Amino acid sequence: MLETPVGRVRAAGLVEGVSALILFFVAMPLKYVPAADTPTAALGKLAVFWVGSIHGGLFVAYALITFVAWGKGALTAKLVGLAALASIVPFGPFFLDKKLKAHEEQSKAQPDTGAAQW
Repeated sequence: MLETPVGRVRAAGLVEGVSALILFFVAMPLKYVPAADTPTAALGKLAVFWVGSIHGGLFVAYALITFVAWGKGALTAKLVGLAALASIVPFGPFFLDKKLKAHEEQSKAQPDTGAAQW
C-alpha cells in the first residue's frame, strides 16, 4: 500500500480516520458524558487534549501527503477535493478508500506517460 503515492494517501487517510473515531467516540464522551467534577471527566479532558493533538497532526500529515500525490500527478483535483471533504466527515476516509483503491488500480493498468495530470 505504501509503494505508490495513492497508496500513501490511502494509508494516511485510514490512520487519520481511526484517530478521528477515537477522538469522537472515546475521548470526547469521557470528557462530556460524566458530571464535570468527576475523575472520569478530568481523565476525559486530558484524553481530548492528547488524542486531539495527535489527530490534528495526523490531519495535517494527511493533507500534505494528499497534496504531494496530487503534485506528482497521481491524484485528480476531484479526488483531492473528495479527500478534503472526507477528512472532516466521520467515517469519510473509509468511504473514500474504495474510490482511491479503484483509482490506484486503474492507474497501474495504464502506462505512465511521465506527464503530470492536472
